[in-house]
Parts: sequence; structure tokens; C-alpha cells
Amino acid sequence: MSKSPKKKAGKSGRSEKAAPRKRAAKAASRPATPETSSSLLWRVTKWSLVLGIWGGIALAGVLAWFAWNLPAVDALGPTVDKARRPGVTIVAADGSLVGGYGDLYGARLTVNELPPQLVQAVVAIEDRRFFEHPGVDVRGVLRAAVANVRAGGVVQGGSTLTQQLAKNLFLTPERSFDRKIRELILAFKLERRFEKDELLTIYLNRVYLGAGTYGVEAAAQRYFGTSARNVDTYQAAVLAGLLRAPSRLNPDNSEAAAHDRAQTVLQAMAAAGFLRPGEAARIAGTKRPGRGDAARPIPRVSGEARRYFADWVLERAAGYAGTTSADLAVETTLDPELQARAEAAIARADTKGSQVALVAMRTDGAVLAMIGGRRYSESQFNRVTRALRQPGSAFKPIVYLPALESGMTPDSLVLDAPITVDGWTPKNFSGGFRGEVTLREAVARSLNTVAVRVAEDIGRARVIQSARRLGITAPLTPHPSIALGAGEVTPLELTAAYAVFANGGFAVEPYGISEVRQGGEVVFRRSTRAPRRVIEADAAAQTTEMLRAVVAWGTGRKAKIDRPAAGKSGTSQDFRDAWFVGYAGDLVVTVWVGNDNNTPTQRITGSSVPATIWKDFMSTPLAASVASPARVSPPAPARPVRERIDPTFIERPTD
Repeated sequence: MSKSPKKKAGKSGRSEKAAPRKRAAKAASRPATPETSSSLLWRVTKWSLVLGIWGGIALAGVLAWFAWNLPAVDALGPTVDKARRPGVTIVAADGSLVGGYGDLYGARLTVNELPPQLVQAVVAIEDRRFFEHPGVDVRGVLRAAVANVRAGGVVQGGSTLTQQLAKNLFLTPERSFDRKIRELILAFKLERRFEKDELLTIYLNRVYLGAGTYGVEAAAQRYFGTSARNVDTYQAAVLAGLLRAPSRLNPDNSEAAAHDRAQTVLQAMAAAGFLRPGEAARIAGTKRPGRGDAARPIPRVSGEARRYFADWVLERAAGYAGTTSADLAVETTLDPELQARAEAAIARADTKGSQVALVAMRTDGAVLAMIGGRRYSESQFNRVTRALRQPGSAFKPIVYLPALESGMTPDSLVLDAPITVDGWTPKNFSGGFRGEVTLREAVARSLNTVAVRVAEDIGRARVIQSARRLGITAPLTPHPSIALGAGEVTPLELTAAYAVFANGGFAVEPYGISEVRQGGEVVFRRSTRAPRRVIEADAAAQTTEMLRAVVAWGTGRKAKIDRPAAGKSGTSQDFRDAWFVGYAGDLVVTVWVGNDNNTPTQRITGSSVPATIWKDFMSTPLAASVASPARVSPPAPARPVRERIDPTFIERPTD
């Protein structure tokens, strides 16, 4: 009886403790009252506003920080407003491009002056929503991000043309968060300041398009030889394709890469609706940089060796530049096909590790081809114009010139016998002596003793004076060995001297520039005045007669070609220099082989490797067509044979 009340009391206590939990559960299961929902919404709204305000303040601070030192865009104009040196474009005699130096800017062209296909190509490949976005294309950024994530790398960029313009004009190309924020701010500022057409005009006149060109006009002139106003759809695609990687994709660097990129641009134009279905493939299939068709009417002079000539011309063209920053256009005498022929002849020759140089010149001094060394990429030293080397026996025609002018003829008898001058005793290459021979035979067989005997007879001073008349300006010492070419000359000077013999006795000044224009105005044009005579016509003709014997049956037999040719080999002491200088018709060519450090070659003589290279170059029908008949006077009437030179008589020079 006494336990029952306790059990009831315990049960009642548990029920009282569970009651609050049951009431809370029932309250939670009931719908919220309107007062509860309003309170929650208010708290969310309040904190969102607070965060938004503070976020806005923070963003404004960040933007203010990045915009603090940004340049003003209000004064930005569409013309080139920075000081620069004039760019130089060098073209060959046929108008083909040899090379360009410096930064080349074309004339400013507005969007309205450019063909629609050029604008369409740029917009299609770089910024399809250019005319719609406010400077930053959010949709494009998201699309690029998705594409990059899928590809696992950067395959697309989200920058608009306005952003690119901001970066090109005001910022560095570094990849950083700082630079990107500044780029975005500048893009918005540019969009507020300029109309879309104005922005596109500035962009197309400023953007770098490879090979030193800035703007579509300079690029069109450089790659196609025409104004950007006249480019066709394919050319427009090539130009637009350069925007991605101008140095790598330009036609000068790789025509194949330029064509492949142009195909991509054409496909983008079709996708954007600028071309009809199938039109992109048709255009890409019928055009290609380098075919010489409408895609690029001006061909390029290929091969790195052309740069020796371009550097030589550039040194002279710079002197014609005025005080303005306008670009120079230089028309030269270079013959692209002869240049290619020269490069091929050099490439086929085995010079046994030695250097080589070749220069081809018309008899009026115009340089048609120039190889200044075996590889320009390894050495930019131009051996044609700057190397002073001993010509050896190639100097002998200069020695015999005053003798011919004094009355000797190719049939005059001379003595090939031992001779000693001032303790020096020259020897013939063969080691023997032939006794009494004609001057013609002495030249053809390159007899050293005869050359020394003649030089001593007429006087070394007269030999030096005849060299000066022929255009040789290098220092010459009146030593007895001057008769054997112990002085030093450049291949260019020696070629010009032989050109005087080839043209009948008229002065020759080597040149490579025909005309120079700056800003469209002619600032230099090669004079066409008649040359002055520097040697007698009959002396020039007799020299040619003797030099033809050299090629026909003398030491230059390896240079014999299928038409009359005159020339002379030369080898300096210890085989340090090997030469062959010769001419046929109106074309004079010199080949030199040697080592830059003046060490002996592997016994190379002028009658071996240089003569072979000369023949290879001159044997082509092209060289024959260029070598038109020269201004050579008819042979002089035969003169009485002069008495042979007394071997005991030595005329002492007066200097």
C-alpha cells in the first residue's frame, strides 16, 4: 500500500520534464508566423547591404589604387606621336624585297578608307562582339575560361580589341594581375572617350604586324607591295592572322605558317557570317604567300647571304635620310636571280673550311650579287667590302697596264729568267724559267719574274699610279713585291679595276643604290652622266686579249665557259689567299677564298676552287643574258714589237 503513491509520483515527474520538448516540437512543426519571416528577411537584407557597401568601398579603393598613375587617354591621337629613327625598306632591281630595317610605319588610314574585308577579318578572329561590348566582353571571358579548362591549358584569350589597344599603347606585355586590372580600367576609359570606329582606326594604325612594321598600311606594303586600301580577302586574312604572333606568323619568317593562320581567319570570317559557306575554303585553296600572284605580287630575295648586300646598302642609304622621321625606300641594283645563283655556287664548292666571298658587277659599277662570307648567321663581316687581302697574280694586269700604254703589246718579247731586286729574288710557281716569251704568254702562264722585270722597267711608282686610276684606294707600298700583288685590296675594289678593262677604259665606281625616297619624295637618284676615261682604249683591249689567253689555255683553264671570257687567277704567299677575277661581256665577277686570321689555306690556289666557283656561276644562261656586250673598244692596230727588256736594267722609282 505504501509503494503505489511513489510510482505515480515518478511517472508524473517524467511527464512534466518531457512537456517542454513536446511543445517545442509542435511549435517547430507549425508554420512561421508573419512576424518571424519579416525579421529573418530584414536581417539578410541588412547584412547584404552592409557587405555590399563595404565591398563597394573596397572595390573603389582597389580601382583607385590601380588607376592612380594611369595615363590620360583624352589626348590620344591616331597618328604616330613618338620620336623614332626612319625605317628603311630595301628592294632589288626588279622590285623584290631584299630586307627592312628599323620600325616601319605606314600612312594613317581610317576604318572608312580600308576595305570591309580587312575590318571583318580583324573583328572575326580577335573580337567578334567588338561593336557590342563596352570595352570588356564578359561573355567572351567566360567562353575563353571554359575552353581553357577543357583543354587543360591556355588555348583562348578573352581580351577585346580595346584591351589590346590599352596594353599596346600604355602598358607592358608582362603577365600579372596588376597589369590586367590596369588594362581593364584603361579599356573602359578608352570606350568612354572614343567611338568604336575611332578605336579601330587607332588600333589598326598602331598594332605591330611583324618584320618591323607597325600598322596595316606598312604591313601591306611590306608583305604584298600594295596599299592596305587594295588588299583582297586573302591578304586581309593574312594581316589579321598576324595579330596573334606577328614575329612567328609573318610571311617573311614562314610563308607556310602565315598561310595556315590565314585559313583559320577565313574560317572565323565564315563563322561570323562575313563569308558565304564554302567561300573560305575556295579562297584559301587559290591563294598562298609566295606564289607571286595577287596574294603577293612582290617576291622576296631569299637566302641569308643577301644580308651582306643589304647591310652594305644600308650604310650608304642612311646618309640620305633627312631630319624628318619619314621612312626610306631604297631601290638597289641587286639581281635576285644572280644572287641566288651565287649562293648556290658557293654552297656547292668545297673550300676546305676556309671563308669565301663573291661579287658580281656590271661594267658601269652596279653590284648585281654579293656574298660576303659563307654564313651570315655565323659572321656578319663583309669580306667583299671590308677585307683587305693580297691579290697575288690577280694584280698583274694592273702592273702591265702602264707598259702597254708605253708601247708594249701582247706580242712584245720579254725575258723569263732569274732576277734579283734589292736582295729579293722572286721565283715562278713552277720553279722553272721559259726564257724569251711574249707578254701574252707571260700573263697566261702567270710568270712572276716577267711581272717583276716589267714593274722595275717602268717604275713601281707608275704601277701604283695605274692602280689609283683604276679605282684602288687601299695603301700600296712601292716594294719590288708589289708586282706580285703583295699589296692589299678589297674584292670590291679589284672587281671595279677589272671592270675598267672590260668597259674599254672608263672609270668605275661600285654602287648598289639606284634611288632613295623619303616620305614619297626622291632624295637621291643615281647620275646617268657619261663616265670619264681613265686608261687608253687600246690598252684596255690589249689587256682583255691577254686575259682571254689565261682562260683559253693558261692558268685559268678551269674557268673556261662556252663564250669568250677573260680573267686572272691569283694566289698569295703560303696559299693565304686564292682569287679568280674575270669578265664576260658586261659582267665582272670576283671570287676569293681564304681565312679571316690570315693563316694558310689547305693549298688552295686561284686556279682551283675560285676558278671552279667562277665557272659555276658564269655558266648559267642567266649570267650569259645579263652579260650583254660591253662598251669595249675594238682592238688597237698592231704595233711594232718592242725590243725585249734588258734583264740587267732596273729603273729606280723616284719615290
